[in-house]
Amino acid sequence: MSIRAFLLASAMTFGVLTPGQALAEDTPQADAVDEVIVLGRDKAGLLEKQPSTTVFGLEKSLLETPRSASFVSDTTLQRFGIETIDGLTAVSPGTYTASFYGVPGALNIRGTLAENYFRGFKRVENRGTYSTPIGGAARIEIVRGPPTPIYGAGKVGGMLNFIPKSARDEGRFLTDPKGEITATFGAYDKKNVTGQVALPVKLGSADGGVYAYGELDDSKSFYRGLHPKRQLAEVSADFDLNNGWSTAFGGMVYHSTGDIQTAGWNRLTQDLIDHRTYTTGRDTTLVDADGNGRLTPGEVGFYPYGSALYIPYYGFPATDANHTLDTGVGTTKLDPRTVHVSGADFSKTWTNTFYFDLAKRFDDDSLLKLQLFYDDQENKRFVSYGYPAWFDSSVWEARASYAFARDFGGVATKTIAGASYRAFDGRRRESFNSGMIAIDRRDISHGATATDIIDSPFSTEPAGAQGLDWENDNKSTWRQTGLFFTSDVKFGQRLTLTLGGRYDWYDVAAEDTGFLPFTVAGRQTDDRGKATYSASLTYQTPLGLMPYVSYAKASALEVSQAGDIAPGLVADGSWLSNSDLAEAGVKFQLLRGTLVGSLAGYRQNRTQLSGLTPVVQGTRAKGVELEIRWLASEHLSFTATGNSQHTTVKGPDQSFQYIPAYTAGVSGAQGYGGSYVVWTFSSLPGRAGDYDYTLIPKSVVSLYGAYTSDPHDWGSAGATLGVTHVTKTSGTVQHAVTYPAYAVVNASAYIARGPYTAELNVDNLFDTLYFTPDADTYANLAALPGKGREWRVTLKRTF
Repeated sequence: MSIRAFLLASAMTFGVLTPGQALAEDTPQADAVDEVIVLGRDKAGLLEKQPSTTVFGLEKSLLETPRSASFVSDTTLQRFGIETIDGLTAVSPGTYTASFYGVPGALNIRGTLAENYFRGFKRVENRGTYSTPIGGAARIEIVRGPPTPIYGAGKVGGMLNFIPKSARDEGRFLTDPKGEITATFGAYDKKNVTGQVALPVKLGSADGGVYAYGELDDSKSFYRGLHPKRQLAEVSADFDLNNGWSTAFGGMVYHSTGDIQTAGWNRLTQDLIDHRTYTTGRDTTLVDADGNGRLTPGEVGFYPYGSALYIPYYGFPATDANHTLDTGVGTTKLDPRTVHVSGADFSKTWTNTFYFDLAKRFDDDSLLKLQLFYDDQENKRFVSYGYPAWFDSSVWEARASYAFARDFGGVATKTIAGASYRAFDGRRRESFNSGMIAIDRRDISHGATATDIIDSPFSTEPAGAQGLDWENDNKSTWRQTGLFFTSDVKFGQRLTLTLGGRYDWYDVAAEDTGFLPFTVAGRQTDDRGKATYSASLTYQTPLGLMPYVSYAKASALEVSQAGDIAPGLVADGSWLSNSDLAEAGVKFQLLRGTLVGSLAGYRQNRTQLSGLTPVVQGTRAKGVELEIRWLASEHLSFTATGNSQHTTVKGPDQSFQYIPAYTAGVSGAQGYGGSYVVWTFSSLPGRAGDYDYTLIPKSVVSLYGAYTSDPHDWGSAGATLGVTHVTKTSGTVQHAVTYPAYAVVNASAYIARGPYTAELNVDNLFDTLYFTPDADTYANLAALPGKGREWRVTLKRTF
């Protein structure tokens, strides 16, 4: 579908044009809608230029799709200064990410972590293993709801789909080569270089093109002691092979070092958050006797079936010499740049992603498509408060689909049906079961010492009393075979019923051979079949409004951080979970296509893994979301997003959790030398039943405006200014530390002359101090201060 045809179809859909006017493409009104109004004003890339297949698998604009969804173009990423997925909160409602230890790996959508996709294929799990790269994206699509049945089974919470750049320009191949190089420098030794080139290619009678993108980043961080580096290479090739055949293939290779997970600020108190008053002091009872620069199991004691670093909480306060600070005790004012890190911490990641498509379009416009996908990830990391990990996982998928349309008089249908097979192999190695973890032990105002750096299996000492071994070593495989369909049934010109479903056969196996796995012994296997489905009804009014209702019933595998399944979940049958979503809303396209958006309300039930020994935890969420994009003139455009949500954890929460000293009734000076734990979170006061998931704010609202000048002899210029307001959050224990509401202002500007462009971005313009709570097991122990004011300048040359 050409851009012109797509915009005309959208104009008919929302009543901007009548069918008769649309057929007369040379009429002044059609031209005004098609080119002058829409294309002339959209200089920030806010409106879709071609239909999407992400939500239901069918080619439909997101404005026509009966589900809450957003897209972000590469132009919008550039104009809004979005560098990581955390920045997508500026343009997509319902998205927010509690700090997964400072590494933006996955979005949080509607209160729970979403899944990452690449061209419609689910990638290996990445909750906070590495920073998900978005620089090579042509567009990013964010779906608030389950994936289309074509993409496979998944939870209803949401998904992020990465669409790489290609040599097709809005559906057509480029006729001339084009390229771009950029160089960026900025605050905290920011250094980044990118290059991209698109080449038209003709092989015999086959027309096509190749697109290549590369990125090198070697930047220090706002946080002292962190120095993330990454290298990214991306290639895509597309060819029309004549006689209706076409192919697309390519891949992405990514390597990073320095994506170190940091807990941020430890020793949490309300005084610390409100006034930056930090409790100082260290414990000298435990010593580094062998002088190797860290605490080994023999130096801590009670290993392997326990650790002198933790005390279980049974409802009354308890402490000992190891938990007591005995030197340097006092207070100080903490700098937001000072966080929990040491020179021993590291993280190294390698990922490889490849795809291949072969398609045949028949004379009746039906389409047969065969697709292959592969993704792998290896990560080695060590966090010196006591969390080492080594993940090595891969997944591949084959998918065959057939798309066809039928017309039965007043009823028209578009349907896709097919089959898929997905295979995963992974190995997850971690150590935490013995309790050799102590986030609060380090006085971060003093810096890391040998008696607060915990040993890891990456060290050279032999396992046992001298050195730490891999306490979990889970080898997991699973296979998924599925049949799917999705169909649009249109009654007349305005009423559409969208149906979708799939049935999957699962075969899973897992065995943990770690030194101290605390799970069922031996190889565990299971198999099961499961159906999922969705139904949506929409009505396109002549006023430019499209009300809709939608319901989905979904199922998904409960996977750990490496994408593997824990043997305990296989043994008790909880490895496959259910979720459901009910949603109603209205999409709108007004003012001759220049004001678009959506308003949606939802109610969902879904699950998440929680605790060190994984427990499937149910959640219930409801909320309202609003998204508006307005091309006010040829110079000004505005975006507004906002949500109000409430997420509840269904009790009783049986997960193992670390708790702060104040929850255990112990003062900081008597407890910060070690850790406190509860075997089940529900044993804590006020947590026997359901409780609010307060790590996520109840509301996030963003408002941005962009200005673009007319072209002049000297060139053109533009600027973007926006603010995001986030309501308060807190820990999940009773009487937890609260993190106040905040607002962050971001600004950017550019000037362009011929092929040259200079851009300036300033994040957190007013240097606001704010906090995001940590996630998962340590959510109540630490919080990450937000990054202060950062600036960067980018010089770009196109050719």
